[in-house]
Formats: sequence, structure tokens, C-alpha cells
Amino acid sequence: MGIGDLSLMDALKTRMQWHQARQQVIAENVANADTPRYRAKDLAQPQLPAAVAAATSGAMRTPAVRLAVTEPGHMTASGKNGFQTKGKGDFEVLPSGNAVDLEEQMTKSAENQLDYQTVASLYQQSLSLLRTALGKK
Repeated sequence: MGIGDLSLMDALKTRMQWHQARQQVIAENVANADTPRYRAKDLAQPQLPAAVAAATSGAMRTPAVRLAVTEPGHMTASGKNGFQTKGKGDFEVLPSGNAVDLEEQMTKSAENQLDYQTVASLYQQSLSLLRTALGKK
């Protein structure tokens, strides 16, 4: 059995690869900040492996936050979990049709780098734990 057969290690490796690919997409967005009619792109997050998804679904999830209605005149919450989310459109569209917001892309880049470092640290710690369990240093 190899390291890649462990679902946790596979999930961490997939996540690191996703962060690398996302960083490339963000860099392309920044590089095309002056290209006419260019729209910023982003990557969808990877799906969890079946074992991890099963462990985080159902009864193990934290219950949704609900607003208490103690009087008949109270307003009820709309949307899932009592909160509404708004879709995000293009913030700034230049006369050339370019819709890349450099501040947003720089923020995404910084967040992506921090997330990658976190996942890489978890991967390294998991490898260290496996080495310790095998009696190797």
C-alpha cells in the first residue's frame, strides 16, 4: 500500500495541486488586466474523496443556525441557514470590456498562498506521523 492510497494524503495532495493550478489562473488574470474584453477566471474547488465526504456529512455536521421566533410578529429568515447570499458580478468593467479587478486578484493570490502553505504543512506533518508510526525518523 502506497502513500497515495491513503484518502487523507490523497486529499491533501489533490488540494495542493488545485492551489498550484489556481495560482496559475490568478496570474493569468493579472497578466491580462489590460486585455480588451477579458474576464477574470477562477477554479472550482475539488471534490472531497468519498470517504472524507461521508465522514463530514449527516449527524457529524454542526446544526444550522436558526433565528428564534418568539413572537408572532417577528420576521422569518429567508434563505438557507437564515442568511442570504448575493451573487457576485463584475465589479469594474472598463470601456474596453476588461473586467479584471487587480485588488481582488491580489487578495485571492495572497489567500491562495496561505491556504497552500497550510495544506503543505498538514501534508508534511502527516508524513512525519506516518514515519513515527513506522519507527523511522
